[in-house]
Amino acid sequence: MKYETVIGLEVHVELCTRTKIFCECQNEFGAQVNTNCCPGCLAMPGTLPALNESAVDFSIKTGLALNCNINRLSGHHRKNYFYPDLTKGYQITQFDIPLCEGGYLDFIVDDTGATKRIGIHRAHIEEDTGKMLHDDSFDGTLIDFNRCGVPLIEIVTEPDLRSSADVKAFLDTLRATLAEIGVCDGKMQEGSIRCDVNVSVRPVGQKEYGTRVEMKNVSTFSGAMRAIEYEAARQIEMLESGGEISQETRRWDDMQGKNFLMRSKEDALDYRYFPEPDLPPLAISDARIERLKGELVELPHHKTLRYMKEYGLPLFDANLLVENPEKCAFFVECAELGGQPKSLSNWILGDISRILNEKNITLADTRLSPAMLCETLMLIEDGKISHTAGKTVIEEIMFNDKSPMQVVKEQGLAQISDTSALEQLARDVLAANPATIEQYKSGKTNVLGFLVGQCMKQSKGQGNPALLRDIVLKMIEEG
Repeated sequence: MKYETVIGLEVHVELCTRTKIFCECQNEFGAQVNTNCCPGCLAMPGTLPALNESAVDFSIKTGLALNCNINRLSGHHRKNYFYPDLTKGYQITQFDIPLCEGGYLDFIVDDTGATKRIGIHRAHIEEDTGKMLHDDSFDGTLIDFNRCGVPLIEIVTEPDLRSSADVKAFLDTLRATLAEIGVCDGKMQEGSIRCDVNVSVRPVGQKEYGTRVEMKNVSTFSGAMRAIEYEAARQIEMLESGGEISQETRRWDDMQGKNFLMRSKEDALDYRYFPEPDLPPLAISDARIERLKGELVELPHHKTLRYMKEYGLPLFDANLLVENPEKCAFFVECAELGGQPKSLSNWILGDISRILNEKNITLADTRLSPAMLCETLMLIEDGKISHTAGKTVIEEIMFNDKSPMQVVKEQGLAQISDTSALEQLARDVLAANPATIEQYKSGKTNVLGFLVGQCMKQSKGQGNPALLRDIVLKMIEEG
């Protein structure tokens, strides 16, 4: 029997407000343990919550970017169960009427620009918990309350996803969208975006959903893909052997590549939701929504499609550029100067990004300008320098106050295109490699690359590789 995987996500997004959601403690990652907390974070008697207005604005902007309806009147509830890292013993969240609901997010499937649409069931405001610290050096667990009270928006999708690849593409688009509108920095390594994954399987063609299993502790998008594939296979194997799937929560262990039972899944009744008595109803005016709508910029999904259409870029290139605003702006400036889009993309996402990553810097930390990059690429396209020499030029002009031509002259990088000089190089290389010539004649044509490479080596990288290839091939065929 063939099975279909059905997936829904619960994505927890930390909002990058200056302070926490219900107090004035700093919302800051990496601070010394238990320094960004107060009596309110620790639920000391007599403390009361005060809602952070910026967190509400950020949540509304998120809802607008996800094409949600913004409920003009909503409220807060207490979600009750034992939280060892939330000293109130309950979480302030939203239950029956969320701030945002009924939206969708599109993501691009392939280079044709085809898209898939995933429904957004709801997006609601809530507070984050503290962080439990487990250490094998002692028998126990410590708690850091710095994260306690950090504003979250939980985005719940409809069960519209059907593969781990779709989940990865959806999450990448979501992260880029949140970063573009300035509500979340998207740093998964810091826990800024975390997701729980709900997976079920059903026979192909069946309309009814299977029993879903929730997986927690998924810390990376690639981990989400592995968790989904593992759980789908586990459920199919169980059904094929005559077993039944139980609704439960499991913990994903990415190191071991498997999940483990945590508890039977609770329903809403188990949480004993009731209205938060210390916070008034949340009323949102039309004027506020219109103001925030006016602050939205072109969203990554639309920008990616535009780059694919206007510049002829493949989806992979367009996505990487759109995900990095600095590189994206640099690319656009270069394209406006007349640079060839695909060549620009290759260099910006290839060698230039490699250098930036190695030195842990950004483009702003270098001397490279769009005009200088375009000039270098023009030298390559005109055959004045080789692609290899172009790499040397780029690295020099990124960190020195020199023009591309100045580097070419100083380091003798000008490409040799003189036919007679290249022919002599080719003769010397062929004379030194008679066995390789025989291999080529016997059908091993890939050795041609070796011979051209030897010619390039003899020319110290200055030979025109296209001309050398033609010359070497002609000499071999003419004997």
